[in-house]
Amino acid sequence: MQLTAPASRRTGIRDTDGMAVASFILGLLGLLVLNLFLGPIAIVLASVALWRGTERRGRALLGLGLGVADLVVLAAFMQFDSTISWSF
Repeated sequence: MQLTAPASRRTGIRDTDGMAVASFILGLLGLLVLNLFLGPIAIVLASVALWRGTERRGRALLGLGLGVADLVVLAAFMQFDSTISWSF
C-alpha cells in the first residue's frame, strides 16, 4: 500500500505552487518597473497555475490581478504622458 503520492504528482504540485508565487512576485514588481513585460508574464504564470490546480490559489489570483493592474497602470501613464513608457 502506497501512502504518498507518486513523485511526478508531488513535483507537479510544487511546480504550480512555484508558478503562483512567481506570478505574485512578478506582478508586484511589475507595478514599479518593466510592467510591459512583467504584467503579461504574471498573467500567464497565474493562469497556468490555476489551470493546473495549484494549492496556492489565492496567491495565483493575486498574481493575476497584479498582472492586469500592471497593464492598466501602463495604459494610464501612457495616456497621461503620451509616450510608450513611463518613469518616476
